[in-house]
Amino acid sequence: MAHELKDFQKQKDFLVCVDSDGCAMDTMDVKHEKAFCPELIRVFGLQEHADFITPYWMRVNLFSATRGVNRFKGMLMTFEELRRQGIEVENLDRISEWVHNAKELSNPNLEAAIAAGNTALEKVLEWSLAVNKVIREMPEDDKPFAGAKEGLEAAHKVADTAVVSSANAGAIHSEWNRHGLAQYMNVMLGQEVGTKAVCIKELSEGRYDKDKVLMVGDALGDLEAAQKNGVLFYPILVGKEEESWKRLAEEALPKLLHGTYRGAYQEQLIKEQRSILK
Repeated sequence: MAHELKDFQKQKDFLVCVDSDGCAMDTMDVKHEKAFCPELIRVFGLQEHADFITPYWMRVNLFSATRGVNRFKGMLMTFEELRRQGIEVENLDRISEWVHNAKELSNPNLEAAIAAGNTALEKVLEWSLAVNKVIREMPEDDKPFAGAKEGLEAAHKVADTAVVSSANAGAIHSEWNRHGLAQYMNVMLGQEVGTKAVCIKELSEGRYDKDKVLMVGDALGDLEAAQKNGVLFYPILVGKEEESWKRLAEEALPKLLHGTYRGAYQEQLIKEQRSILK
């Protein structure tokens, strides 16, 4: 398996890209409940507003059209909602500027910006590192969704496969190796490489026909990343993950291979996803 994008080599005619948290790995809810949200409240000293922040954070990151949004974008959305409620977070304008203009939303980019003098981002980095630390210390809380391993194995038999995730690479490699999923991937890419749309572009452009590239994800952001590249999309439906993985192996992959995926079939799948994430 390639460990970096530059080492990835095409081996088959098809490419299947797969998101990690909330898609293959049943880790999304617990990470937000135990790491992202409580650490945001602690690091930024927002304890007195926890009763407002917690349900808002969960809705934005898990149960709405913005499910799976990059951690820094989710943070900014929460802070902007606090401002609308009359609650001001220190350095919000400087944080907003970085989120909107950074080449990539990652810890290394944060570290570089701080080293260049943008000390307003220090708490953002402190929070992100604290989140990663909490996640590293709760390995017993992560597991693949039922059916994910079988679905990934089926995909790997007929296509090159890649993890395309907004999680940090360290967590992806740890979780996928620990649960025996890494063996079915040709490469695993995290937030350090760039957005999901960028990763799909770098993996596929000049290598695969667009009708032979499939992005598998649980969020509308995954759909958007696929659409930006003109490639196909398959949803892992929230609350129906096991059923979705079985359907991928038994129904979606054969349609991909036979060239009958794009069109009515794909549109019906997207409609099902949109009916859940509103």
